[in-house]
Amino acid sequence: MKHKYDIDKIRNFSIIAHIDHGKSTIADRLLEETQTVSQREMQEQLLDDMDLERERGITIKAHPVTMYYTSPEDGQTYQINFIDTPGHVDFSYEVSRSLSACEGALLIVDAAQGVQAQTLANVNLAIDKNLEITPVLNKIDLPAADPEKAAKEIEDLVGISASGCVRASAKTGQGIKEILEEIVYSFPAPKKPTSHHLQALVFDSHYDTYRGVMAYVRIMSGEIKKKDEILFMQSGKKFEVLEVGIFTPKEVAIDVLRPGEVGYIVAGIKDPAIVQIGDTITLANDPTPTPLEGFKKISPVVFAGIYPVDTSDFELVRDAFKRLRLNDSALQVEQESSLVLGTGFRCGFLGLLHLEITFERLSREFDLSIITTAPSVLYKVKIAGGSLIDVESPIHFPDPATIEYIEEPMILANIISPSDYLGNIMSIANDKRGELIHTESIDSTRLMLKIRFPLNEVITDFNDKLKSMTQGYASFDFTPDGYERSNIVKLDIKVNEEPVDAFSTLVHSTKAETKGRALCEKLKEVIPRQQFKIPIQAAIGGKIIGRETIGALSKNVTAKCYGGDISRKRKLWEKQKKGKKKMKEFGKVSIPQSAFIKILKST
Repeated sequence: MKHKYDIDKIRNFSIIAHIDHGKSTIADRLLEETQTVSQREMQEQLLDDMDLERERGITIKAHPVTMYYTSPEDGQTYQINFIDTPGHVDFSYEVSRSLSACEGALLIVDAAQGVQAQTLANVNLAIDKNLEITPVLNKIDLPAADPEKAAKEIEDLVGISASGCVRASAKTGQGIKEILEEIVYSFPAPKKPTSHHLQALVFDSHYDTYRGVMAYVRIMSGEIKKKDEILFMQSGKKFEVLEVGIFTPKEVAIDVLRPGEVGYIVAGIKDPAIVQIGDTITLANDPTPTPLEGFKKISPVVFAGIYPVDTSDFELVRDAFKRLRLNDSALQVEQESSLVLGTGFRCGFLGLLHLEITFERLSREFDLSIITTAPSVLYKVKIAGGSLIDVESPIHFPDPATIEYIEEPMILANIISPSDYLGNIMSIANDKRGELIHTESIDSTRLMLKIRFPLNEVITDFNDKLKSMTQGYASFDFTPDGYERSNIVKLDIKVNEEPVDAFSTLVHSTKAETKGRALCEKLKEVIPRQQFKIPIQAAIGGKIIGRETIGALSKNVTAKCYGGDISRKRKLWEKQKKGKKKMKEFGKVSIPQSAFIKILKST
């Protein structure tokens, strides 16, 4: 279906919402209302096409879609481009690039739950981009819904008027027409370009097995069509365009993409690293003098080792990572080996959720049995007389005698919670070395806390503890807040005097003893007993800070002696003692894979 191009009739918008506030369901209703998708093709959470997205109720990959809507007010047909965004803090850079491709954003707030921490983080990104923000109160059909209270929270916390905001229910379809009218009349049309040079913002990409990398673009100025030679400004690579098109939400080829429009480009690109989010595409023979602002390389925040349970699966895991990286350019992978776990991969992730999703996808989509080591963060270590070096793994930790100081990454967390749980939150914050920066009352029952934490304390079990100690009511979101000097030490675990590199971790000195003792106790439970005693020790450098001993399996060597002189029995006991001593010297303790899995899951 062809529509006449008119930049004034284009609207580009995104949806900002906390997890499970109904973003994907509202997107479904908009697709239905504009008849972009027929009833026969419709399914719930249409734009969330990964099983993981449906199960967890989160959006992991952004999905753009073009809708055509004829307004009953003026009878005009508008091209509405919805750019879906990931909803989690780990993917905030992708969110910021997607928002750069829009002029407006719908702020969806659950009328029963009110404003949550994640919502605030993404709203602030939208405000920074000067987007027009229209609030929508969703789930007003719920018995617990309190639209007046939610509207007041939007005004107090976000600072935008919510007096005339749309009240909707994505479940029943109420308010969907009003939302479309708001998009058409509240959001501005794209600015008319001042330059004829092609400037296309890459806000996402995905790998197609047959056609290579598809770049998702928003055209800022100029035009792009089939057979144009394009240039990726960051990598400097040139390609001939094989196809341009729009999403409806399936890919549909069109003749040309013009200013203000959102679509995709296929150019036979085989290397996903060339198509970087935030890059500018221009024409090779008439390039724009300046790329679009805001591009940055995505750096991993959390690091973990991923190893196959069966070492013979190494090639399968390597192939799986290659295929996974085609659709996840933020994932960093390099090969590493461990004395105990064999050959595996050291991976860099955007956050703990990114690690979880990668682990799940490797297990499900590629049917692999894998284990992951405890996650760690990137420390900056100043070597005496040298420069700052990046250390993300205990294996690469330098000799403590050569270290001048160590810096660890910090974060600034926003926690929104009912005020009854303030004591619980403060006890978690103290336990995790947090520093309270600011407290603000949202209303008579809810608080917003700003707490500065070391990232290392937050990446493991912080969210789980916060949810359990606030009965699931608290929401949490964070932004990076630079580096700070800290007393970080390397904790080694020795089994029968041999260090086990898979259990080595970098921890703050105040936590080392507690963590070391806990690991020793856990290992005592999971390592099977041998014919000799096995000492398990936690050590920092040469200092032992925790120890457990696994008792030896005893065999009654005197069972065959009936009566007789005691010296015969003593002789047998001495012989057994010498044998055990020799066995302890030469015996290797084989730690079963199940023990690693139990320990790594509990850390």
